[in-house]
Amino acid sequence: MRLEEEIKQSKFESEQQKAVLNIMVTSNWITSNQTKLLKKFDLSPPQYNVLRILRGAKDKPVMLADISSRMLDKMSNATRLVEKLKQKGLVNREQCEVNRRQVDISITEQGLQLLLLIDAPMKDMTALLSHISTKEAQVLNEILDKWRK
Repeated sequence: MRLEEEIKQSKFESEQQKAVLNIMVTSNWITSNQTKLLKKFDLSPPQYNVLRILRGAKDKPVMLADISSRMLDKMSNATRLVEKLKQKGLVNREQCEVNRRQVDISITEQGLQLLLLIDAPMKDMTALLSHISTKEAQVLNEILDKWRK
């Protein structure tokens, strides 16, 4: 659906303004679909993000500050997210023996198994973009990266 139809607005101040609004609407659409998918697994998108960060660490514990810096949503409270995931048995929190102020976080086997269950439906969600060519996706990525400079 075209942006004009989606937000019922026919004129924009500029193409740049339209682009900003289009990105915001598209971001909300992606988040909404991801939230619906993850709800079936009793996870929020930020919790899923933490689990993916920990899985990517390849069996190495990760410090809370490192998780926070890698979060997609920089406004997420990593401490609270890790605690909720710990209560679900998906992560471990352990005080570092060398530095008592450091807390090491790692994904549990249960957390890894949950991610394996989510991988296929998440890949299906990404397939919603299959009508965009690889070249178009590359151009879009270049434009978005340039915009954030």
